[in-house]
Amino acid sequence: MSDFRVPLADALDPLVLALDVGSTASRGGLYDAAGRPVLQHRHKVPHQFTTGTDGTSTIDPDQVVAEVEEIVTALARPELTGRIAGVALDTFASSLVGVGPDGRALTPCFTYADSRCAAQVTALRAELDEREVQQRTGTRLHSSYLTARFRWLRETAPSAFAAVERWMSLGEYLYLRMLGTTAVGTSTAAWTGLLDRRTGAWDPGMLEVGGVDLEQLSEIRTPDRPLEAESRWPALRGARWFPVITDGLASNLGIEADNPSTVAVAAATSGAMRVLVSEVPDVLPPGLWCYRVDATRSLLGGALNDVGRAATWLEENVRLEGTDLGQVLTAEPVPGTPTVLPYFSGERSTGWAAGARALLADVSAATTAPMLFRGTMEGVALSYARVAAQLQQVAGRTQRIVASGRVTQDLPDWLQVLADALGAPVVPVTIKRSTLHGTALLALDTLAPGIERAPVDVGPTHQPVPARAAYYADRAARYEDLYRAVVAGG
Repeated sequence: MSDFRVPLADALDPLVLALDVGSTASRGGLYDAAGRPVLQHRHKVPHQFTTGTDGTSTIDPDQVVAEVEEIVTALARPELTGRIAGVALDTFASSLVGVGPDGRALTPCFTYADSRCAAQVTALRAELDEREVQQRTGTRLHSSYLTARFRWLRETAPSAFAAVERWMSLGEYLYLRMLGTTAVGTSTAAWTGLLDRRTGAWDPGMLEVGGVDLEQLSEIRTPDRPLEAESRWPALRGARWFPVITDGLASNLGIEADNPSTVAVAAATSGAMRVLVSEVPDVLPPGLWCYRVDATRSLLGGALNDVGRAATWLEENVRLEGTDLGQVLTAEPVPGTPTVLPYFSGERSTGWAAGARALLADVSAATTAPMLFRGTMEGVALSYARVAAQLQQVAGRTQRIVASGRVTQDLPDWLQVLADALGAPVVPVTIKRSTLHGTALLALDTLAPGIERAPVDVGPTHQPVPARAAYYADRAARYEDLYRAVVAGG
């Protein structure tokens, strides 16, 4: 495997400072015009969401501003003045910050995982034609989108809701605090559930239902329309600041899943399966979302709340000390393995049951900790397979599946389970910080369109084992039976 990174002395100008605000940390790195990370020019500040048993999932937006400012200060060194041509930012999707007239946050940042608006989701599903909403906005009615969150805030904290002058994503708020101006990227706007996926404009009907005015939202900008803003960092004088995008789009671009023939599997704390299509699909299957990302492309896919989170739960609560997890995952499947629906923090795709909880079935006195681990990770793979089946209805049979994320690196042997469950080859992308890489690449499309990008490093392809097809077909059927009885019937 080649060293994808490059020393600063060999880096091709222009450079891009890429920033990523994720679920567990804020990160930054310098990338050269070929899209290669610059050696010894990265910085990370860990953080965690504030969570509660009532569904709370928030983070202090000003804490994140301080984190990102620390990263920029560490990387935008004076000796780089004139070399950094752009700053690009991605964040986790579906964030929300209420901002007052003074430009300061009046609310915490509500994250995609905050499920306290579940009751409002139920009410909206009774009021609206959810199928029509999905076809118009590309999103279902769910606690991770903003219409229900707006209604929850309006009903539970009316004074605070009324005091908000502007509603922003976390990335927009970062820019406002750092630059004094802001805008929202098309993909970030799409992930709110408030965008008309065909026109690229804010959807009046969803704004009315949410109780917010158009003037309270930012201007929408496609990725090729950066902000012209000056910052306090001398090394960034003249640099263009690209509108904030979502980590999902960045992840696809970062692992070269940038065309309709390549499907990206992201497997981190949460997960997703996505394909970038060059047209607006006419009709969406019920389990998928479709996010407009620029004037000509849409990101089609489904999201899973619990991937790495499921593995972490097992490691913290099941006796796995001394267990060779790689051996557990590469062993031949055993029919007595428990069937697990891995909804530890609710379901998004494909059923969008926000209140769903994990189900551990077929557990007996003979079940061991390794069997429970295997069953849970099979359940995660089968969750991806459910998304893949609906993707195929719109995008057709994929030619290539590429996978990235913390789980693919911490548990690389799980990719064999995934390949067997999907019945398709899976190629692991081995570069680190692929989301940062994709954020940089999108900016380079504008800053350095004529320079060839360096290919990403990949590992050996995991081929599905034909003899295991019947086993996984049976597992998928058992999964669906349990889902219909417990989740859909609950």
